[in-house]
Amino acid sequence: MSGVRENIAAKGVLAYNSETNRLELDGYELQRGESIEIHVLGSWIPGQIALDSGGWYLFTLDHVGIRLHSGLPARFCDSRRSLVTKNDSLQPSFTPPPYVLIVDDDPGLLDALPRTVSLRIPGIRIDIASSSTEALRLIHDNRYDAIISDIKMPGMDGFELLEKARKVRPEVPVLLITGHGEHDLAIRALRGGAYDYIPKPVDRDTLIAALLRAIQACQLRRRVEEQQLALEIHARSLELQVQQRTHELFEANATKDKVISLVSSDLKVPLARLKEMTQLIRRKLSNADVAELVSRGFADIESHLERTEELVQELLNTSRIDAGKFIVHRVRQNLVELCRTFLEEFCTEQNACVTCQFLGMELEADVDADRIAQVLRTLLSNACEHASKEAPITITLQQSGDEAIISIRNVRNVEGPGSGLYVARKIIERHEGHLEIQSFPHDRCAFFLILPLPADVPMAQQQASPMLPRTLAVWTLSEQLHEEASGTKPSQPPV
Repeated sequence: MSGVRENIAAKGVLAYNSETNRLELDGYELQRGESIEIHVLGSWIPGQIALDSGGWYLFTLDHVGIRLHSGLPARFCDSRRSLVTKNDSLQPSFTPPPYVLIVDDDPGLLDALPRTVSLRIPGIRIDIASSSTEALRLIHDNRYDAIISDIKMPGMDGFELLEKARKVRPEVPVLLITGHGEHDLAIRALRGGAYDYIPKPVDRDTLIAALLRAIQACQLRRRVEEQQLALEIHARSLELQVQQRTHELFEANATKDKVISLVSSDLKVPLARLKEMTQLIRRKLSNADVAELVSRGFADIESHLERTEELVQELLNTSRIDAGKFIVHRVRQNLVELCRTFLEEFCTEQNACVTCQFLGMELEADVDADRIAQVLRTLLSNACEHASKEAPITITLQQSGDEAIISIRNVRNVEGPGSGLYVARKIIERHEGHLEIQSFPHDRCAFFLILPLPADVPMAQQQASPMLPRTLAVWTLSEQLHEEASGTKPSQPPV
């Protein structure tokens, strides 16, 4: 059997045969009393194989039974080691390497004990202290896996050190060394919270076995605490995520309520006007000039129906924005040409006059031309009705550093944050820009559309002085006074 044992791999996994009630390690049939190590919570735990009515289990050094099952990582202990031999020196693997403190006022033991422990537990770190006062200072400064201390020491004895150490490091097991035959001291030590006691003269095998149990117990306890802390942190993270999602849901609902309120308010105006025109037509049908009245009435109705359609479209856009379905297709566009084309078409529809003043330069940006035109139309929707030769509306396109600024000045002040303005602001934000509004006296305001410029702006578009905005184009909108006013006359922009 020993020949078979030598051919077994250094480590493997356990396999249980339920038909024969046999436990195997990489094909080798294990017997009761054999020494193996199993890998649990990152550490190799040694013990003897045992069998009872409940099945196979590992009887560990600290007298704990761990049930064995298929798939559990395991390995044989070195053939030179045995749990039942007095010369045993079990050397399980620890992660991290253990760190212990040895306290004794006897210089001989303070020299011999660290050597014994170092030889039996490779990689172990050891601190020594010749007094309880020095030991207590080290316990404050370091995180030990176990403490070995003599009871009878001058000044602060081992019992007092045990009491104070448990207050500072309650998780660290303390092993107390008692005199030969001092059973009362041993019982007092255990009742005081000591993990174990070691009688004098100190037997090295007893010392190492007790120390290994203490180290394993401490490291397992710390791993459990770390896992509990990780679970608490994870639970807290989930709680914060739930709170954040709940807050976002509340905000989304509040936004929808606000938009519904805004659109409802906007819809009241054209609907009320339609109702007035209908009632007026009904009252005036008896007049002689019915055709002119009906024609004018239906013109007003068509105008307000168009406005109602725009509001419905704004409501749909708002719904798409809140649902994250509002798509912006950004492509490289010349902003000067984009604004010029829109303003000419807009003024033709509104029967207004537009005068262009520009330098003829280009300014390219990554924008969705249709969406930018939608924003401009929203901001200028009521502008032409209130524009005049004495109070024209001015649209200016400028470059300031790495931003393009489209300003619309001398517009009638906005009565409230309507749905159209809400959509316009969201469109600009989707372009990674922002929309600003500035109010002025006499019920006037100015809009500022600020859009980012691409990083690869050609050198021809760079400014000589980044502190001063560069004006590229200026448009002036006013009421249509005569047919010739609709022509454009380029000139230099005003300073």
